[in-house]
Amino acid sequence: MKVTEKGHTIIVKDTKGNEEIFRDNITSQHTSFKNHNLILDLSQHKDINLKFIQSFLKLSKIHRSGKKSFVIVASGIDFNALPTSLVVVPSVLEAHDIIEMEEIERDLGF
Repeated sequence: MKVTEKGHTIIVKDTKGNEEIFRDNITSQHTSFKNHNLILDLSQHKDINLKFIQSFLKLSKIHRSGKKSFVIVASGIDFNALPTSLVVVPSVLEAHDIIEMEEIERDLGF
């Protein structure tokens, strides 16, 4: 697991390739990320399944309740099959764009 801090955002990238261990590590270490916007970069997983991405739904809701963004980067999936409460984009650049828009919305009181 590679953790990179960029301003007010933390990017966590899975380097081991084991989805379950990555999810468990993110969940157990969430308290260290809770004060930052969080990007989970799963783009290196070419055969990622929707069920695995959906397993982050509870953590996403907890993180977002703290007025911070939670964005997953994944490619090669059907984005329309995901719940609307889970933010998933195909690139890290788009993840940063989403976070920037959400911060503007929070600043405006939405």
